[in-house]
Amino acid sequence: MSSEVLPLTVKFPHRSRRGILLGLSLPQLALVSSALALLLVTVVTSGLMGAVVLAPLWITTAVLVGVRREGRSLIDWAPLVARYAQRRRSGQTVWRARPVSRPRVEGLLHLPGTTASLRVATSASGAAAVHDPHRQTLTAVARVSSRAFALLDPATQNANVGAWGRALAGIARTGHVATVQVMERTVPDSGDSLARHWAEHGNPQAPVAGQIYSALVESAGPAAAPHEAYLAIALDLKAAKRLVSQAGGGLDGAFTVMAQTTASVALAARNAGLTVTGWLGPQEIAAVLRTAYDPASTARLQQWSSTGRAEADPAAAGPVAQVEETDRVITDSARHTTYWIENWPRTETHAGFLHNIMFSTGVRRTFSLIYAPQGIDSALRDVQRRKAAIVADASERRRRGQVESEADNVEYADVKTREKQLISGHADVALTGLLTVSADTDAHLDAACAQIETAAAGAQVDLRRLIYQQTDAFIAGALPLARNTL
Repeated sequence: MSSEVLPLTVKFPHRSRRGILLGLSLPQLALVSSALALLLVTVVTSGLMGAVVLAPLWITTAVLVGVRREGRSLIDWAPLVARYAQRRRSGQTVWRARPVSRPRVEGLLHLPGTTASLRVATSASGAAAVHDPHRQTLTAVARVSSRAFALLDPATQNANVGAWGRALAGIARTGHVATVQVMERTVPDSGDSLARHWAEHGNPQAPVAGQIYSALVESAGPAAAPHEAYLAIALDLKAAKRLVSQAGGGLDGAFTVMAQTTASVALAARNAGLTVTGWLGPQEIAAVLRTAYDPASTARLQQWSSTGRAEADPAAAGPVAQVEETDRVITDSARHTTYWIENWPRTETHAGFLHNIMFSTGVRRTFSLIYAPQGIDSALRDVQRRKAAIVADASERRRRGQVESEADNVEYADVKTREKQLISGHADVALTGLLTVSADTDAHLDAACAQIETAAAGAQVDLRRLIYQQTDAFIAGALPLARNTL
């Protein structure tokens, strides 16, 4: 007698909103402390009348600390607004490429903002990776594919989910992987690859069927919106210094360590139902970056390539122009808005809960999961800090006679579960989810964002549009560079 296999369910922990002290964040705590110190000095020197005279200051402080907008107090918005205002004042919100005057550096990608120093490095064996000299990372990018998860039987789904968890645990235990990024995006397609396949393997002279297929390829090919998936692995060159030295040192030694890491990652991904179809070369990496900034260039890059896959010169990987606005960034042929996944499902849900978001009809988007491995010791210290803060807040409420918070009970249970998992030997990773929506015009972008927000609500996912930091969010979420800057 066989028993039915049920689909695996998942539940994410509650995201803590606890501050540094008494529920206050660092900007709130600094402002409140300064106000209290000023109040004390004023009362000592001028008496109560001096404190009354400064009443507008106390009211302003209370408003900045107490009034919240989109989940943040006004004082928490101050650093973001100040940095954005500084960028506008210095002209950094507008970026233009100057191909004639810019220096020619081998492999330099000519990207805007904080990625200006990135370049594509190539090893003697022909392997390529993105080198960041400031952060001391080397990032390899692979193209991956898989069978449709929703069409798999529950047993296979459960096996793939468990295998991917073990793969992340293995990556985290290496100690020299800085970040892992899984990126899946939809891109406009010229139909060139489909036309080449039909020209090579089809038979246009076949009666009836040949004419029907030729017409179908001609009409449906350009209207397609294929899905592309990439896996980016960032090697921390500082953490891997010993291994790099043993492999010969320099970038050659780093590529040797990267080759060993990518081989183990490819094997782990295969066990999770993913197929690594190839690690990208310099021109393919440049094409992925270029088509993110300029989706309309996909057709040209595919048609000029001898393989049918988009390829570009690394020097032309960046945009021709980029304009940063408060809630979006405008590049060559598209407008982009990036969301941060503030909360994942907090109730039991199936492993394919993102299906509605990933397959929203008519929406061009890029979805990125960014995993940052955490050391066991630092993770356990973080657990102890969180437990101490929860217990202290609960004791303070009981002392004041306030009602016990159920949110604290749920958070405390999540922290204890995490501690048990760490003690049992599980690896710890910090997960960040970013969703970038792209469109040709502002009106189309607003409509696509509304559709995505509706799909996210059905998936029990809370999205928050990132304000005043769209450039960094676009780099982290829409480019396979395995950067976690937010």
